[in-house]
Amino acid sequence: MSQIPFDAVRAWLFQDALPFWAAHGIDRVHGGFLEEVGLDGGPTACGFKRVRVICRQTYAFAHAAHLGWAEGDALSRLGVDYLKAHASLPDGGWAKTLTREGGILDPTPDLYELSFVIFAMAWRYRVSRDADALRLLHSTLDYIQTNMRGPGMAFWSHLPPGGPRLQNPHMHLTEACLAAFEATHDQRFLDQAAELVNLLRTRLFDGVTLGERFDEDWRRLTCEEGRAVEPGHHFEWAWILAQYQRLTGVDVSTQALALAEFAEQHGVDSVSGAVFDSVRDDGTPIAKSSRAWTNTERIKAWLGVYELTGRDPTGELKSALWLLFDRYFAVAKPGLWIDQFDGEGEPMSKAAPAGIVYHLLLAFSEVLRLEPELKAQKRVGQAP
Repeated sequence: MSQIPFDAVRAWLFQDALPFWAAHGIDRVHGGFLEEVGLDGGPTACGFKRVRVICRQTYAFAHAAHLGWAEGDALSRLGVDYLKAHASLPDGGWAKTLTREGGILDPTPDLYELSFVIFAMAWRYRVSRDADALRLLHSTLDYIQTNMRGPGMAFWSHLPPGGPRLQNPHMHLTEACLAAFEATHDQRFLDQAAELVNLLRTRLFDGVTLGERFDEDWRRLTCEEGRAVEPGHHFEWAWILAQYQRLTGVDVSTQALALAEFAEQHGVDSVSGAVFDSVRDDGTPIAKSSRAWTNTERIKAWLGVYELTGRDPTGELKSALWLLFDRYFAVAKPGLWIDQFDGEGEPMSKAAPAGIVYHLLLAFSEVLRLEPELKAQKRVGQAP
């Protein structure tokens, strides 16, 4: 574990993962993308398709095309066409869940799903300049802003409103709006992202921990459920804030660093380096299990902090990347992974969720984007 495994990252992404999901992640019977595949590489009996997962796969193949992977363009177009044919609703919204066959299973307007529609369409437009993707990008944000605005700040997590207000969909809407701004240069997306970053700074994040569940006025719930926080989301927001500062020039480095530091101090197993699934707001572990995505977000967070502050991310990158290769990717089928391990390092998953391709591709593409800088930094730091 002496160095950052750049070559292994590149090989796994382009030689293993993308070819595997292009060959085995498509629903050859009913169309669109599979929700998951078994660790033997075949389809499972899963009877539904979440719109967020279809969008994530659409994004992943679009980003792959942006990186020069030729098959990505046609596969991202397949995703957009499937979404339009099966998940769009007459009022401009999108369904939450489809049946395996492509019928609407749950038409609930859900902010999480809608955010990923924006994210997918932004990346599709970025690589294709497709006018329909641009139209759907705008109409989806129109729907959110018109129909899902709640009292106080930000949005309802679903309609009709009910239950606690949630942090996580707002995080992904911020991410989606930043991607949409990069794709279109339309100020409306940056304005919406700015509003959501303000929500983070004034309500969601108290300077130490990031809340998950709130009341209607964005006060953090005081019950045990309200005190549960997710290190993976701390890491994820740190990277999103780095992208926000890059695009706006607004200094959010203090918040980004604080989010990453809490997660690193309290949310990473000191022995294995795995990121816990959840901890209490005082840092006490709740679930010492660790999904693959929490570890990809650790990678992204410290790369984001590196770009903001120059802080060397080498230690965290080596820890998280080698953990993925040595533990999560130790499967018979290259391009797959075991999605979750318990606190003792025992596997808990029998299938690979397609939605995690988004996390892996985004983290690995960030590693490769910053590879020249990180290698140059290492050379500069070496003794003569």
